[in-house]
Amino acid sequence: MKTRLVPVLMASAIAMSSTAWASTTVTIGTVNNGDMVRMQKLSAEFEKTHPDIRLDWVVLEENVLRQRLTTDIATEGGQFDLMTIGLYETGLWGARGWLTPMENLPASYDVDDIFPSVRDGLSVDGTLYGLPFYAESSMTYYRKDLFEAAGLSMSEQPSWDQIREFAKTLNRPEQEQYGICLRGKAGWGENMALVTTLANAFGARWFDEAWHPEFTGPEWTRAITFYTDLLGQYGPPGASSNGFNENLALFNSGKCALWVDATVAGAFVTDPSQSEVADAVGFALAPKEVTAKGAGWLWSWALAIPSSSDAKDAARAFAVWATSKEYSELVAERYGIAAIPPGTRLSTYRNEAYMNAAPFAAVTLTSLERADPNDPTLKPVPYTGIQLVSIPEFQSIATQVGKLVSGALSGSLSVPQALKSAQAVSEREMKRARYIK
Repeated sequence: MKTRLVPVLMASAIAMSSTAWASTTVTIGTVNNGDMVRMQKLSAEFEKTHPDIRLDWVVLEENVLRQRLTTDIATEGGQFDLMTIGLYETGLWGARGWLTPMENLPASYDVDDIFPSVRDGLSVDGTLYGLPFYAESSMTYYRKDLFEAAGLSMSEQPSWDQIREFAKTLNRPEQEQYGICLRGKAGWGENMALVTTLANAFGARWFDEAWHPEFTGPEWTRAITFYTDLLGQYGPPGASSNGFNENLALFNSGKCALWVDATVAGAFVTDPSQSEVADAVGFALAPKEVTAKGAGWLWSWALAIPSSSDAKDAARAFAVWATSKEYSELVAERYGIAAIPPGTRLSTYRNEAYMNAAPFAAVTLTSLERADPNDPTLKPVPYTGIQLVSIPEFQSIATQVGKLVSGALSGSLSVPQALKSAQAVSEREMKRARYIK
């Protein structure tokens, strides 16, 4: 067990002696998203009621975090006692015995209150391996004031072709107002989350029913050509370097007329303390095209305990606290009810006060209800997952494909070159893993 010695000094007229007691240290690896930064700030409240537990935070950019956590858990390095991981890792790592089951939770935790799709995604054979901190789909953010001034009207679920026309009309680069912001930073959970849902909407899929990649097919070609043209013409400079946090900052500073990204951003774009356009944001479902299947993703950032941890009980205590109804109440008290972590609990969306206070809540709920990882694409597929493929090889393949797509966006590769290389990379990895011959 990780311990620290805390001296207690007891003076007397004759002598001074000291004694010590052990305090368990829980090392937490988490992503530098706004909700997790807030969790770190509020964790002092947990430490007040758990004086024998000390929290040590490692907060990293998403791609770096994933690399660090994957390496640590695969090698049983034991650097972390609690990890912020997602639907993809939880199922795979839980099945391999790399995670500690989240069993015998207190009745007050109310596991049945968690969205079934989120609970199932964090479970293996009915056993929960991660506690969801927040969950998300994706949706369209747009500037209502700019739409009104231009005489534009947003539908409940626009098409990508409509998005392009909106972006064209509202693009004012000379005023640092760009038609659209989208993820371009390479990473299987960065640009490929957005790109895969866009490709799904264009009728594409990662693999056919026999696990053969399809990147050189017409659907992927049209989708990536559309994506690179859209951002190239109407996006901000350097779009290939922008991920979730960078685009959030651009949108909040009034530089994006449109943004398609995670529903969790709703609380940040409508917060006047963070957003210059808080009163002017509208919300719609993520764009469709030839289909609405797989147009909006499904993801959850969850807290999980690696089997290598030597502070499992303390880590579990914090995970339960940080994902509880009580934590949501603390966030509401400190930051307002609209700021509570979204997407995890059914009771949140049955709370009239929350629905009235959070203008993005109704679209978030609809997006989560429509996201179906078991039926993610227009054509049949052998995998589950909307913006990801739930096989161990996906992380490596999608990381490489993400770099190629980012290269096409930056102009260092043509779209045909990028997709030809993506096909070759995917085929090689799938042959190596014996999915195909």
